[in-house]
Amino acid sequence: MEFLSYLINGISLGSVYAIIALGYTMVYGIAKMLNFAHGDVIMVGSYIVFIAVNQMGLPPLVAIVLSMAVCTVLGIVIERFAYKPLRGASSLAVLITAIGVSYLLQNLALLIWGADPKSFTSVVGIPPLHLAGGQLVISGETIVTIVVGAIIMAGLIFFVNNTKMGRAMLAVSEDKGAAQLMGINVNSTIAMTFAIGSALAAVAGVLLCSAYPTLQPTTGAMPGIKAFTAAVFGGIGSIPGAFVGGILLGIIEIMSKAYISTQLADAIVFAVLIIVLLVRPTGLMGKKISEKV
Repeated sequence: MEFLSYLINGISLGSVYAIIALGYTMVYGIAKMLNFAHGDVIMVGSYIVFIAVNQMGLPPLVAIVLSMAVCTVLGIVIERFAYKPLRGASSLAVLITAIGVSYLLQNLALLIWGADPKSFTSVVGIPPLHLAGGQLVISGETIVTIVVGAIIMAGLIFFVNNTKMGRAMLAVSEDKGAAQLMGINVNSTIAMTFAIGSALAAVAGVLLCSAYPTLQPTTGAMPGIKAFTAAVFGGIGSIPGAFVGGILLGIIEIMSKAYISTQLADAIVFAVLIIVLLVRPTGLMGKKISEKV
């Protein structure tokens, strides 16, 4: 029963990583750039919910919608002013810019909200589920996180494969030039990708802080790195791969903390990633693409 409890907690944590990783993998798959400021968008979304609920007295659902709206706008602004001018630049220039945007958001958060950790009150009102005569207790946060993660995964797959904008994203991910010749607005498609990824980051931030209720300007840094690891683990550019990678990463982390060492858990997570990439460089569900030179 103890193992099952750890497994469920791992799936819950992995669902948060998966939601964040979906933002990474969509941006990389379509725009071919790594948005390392994604983790800090999570932090901004969490602060918006914290202020909306604790200072403005808004209902949790309204606060989450407000957070998603703010993060969506933030994602579009970041893409427009930080990444769009570098559309034809080298990968190194984009990477350095992404790191700069990350530090900018962290320091703006320090100026606005201060460095003191804030206690985040869970916005999940679902009571815990007691199974096996009370031996297995599943918290409401765990239930909501797993369900929301599965819904977002299914919704994204449906959106990409069955809508006009989704098919435009697939076309841009294959060949930007050819997509533009076919009448697709590449700039709008990439901006929409950032908007969706940032909205998902807001949801992930709320779920993360509901489970681990400490909020500060660096809140999204480590989860962001681990979610990027999950995206690479599953096969960056693949939506199912990002989800599977996130779930597996969460399970590995929780099991490592439970049965090996809490201090070594992060090292074990990254070691597993290195081993997987040595055996399968494209990740678990990534596709090998041949390029003519």
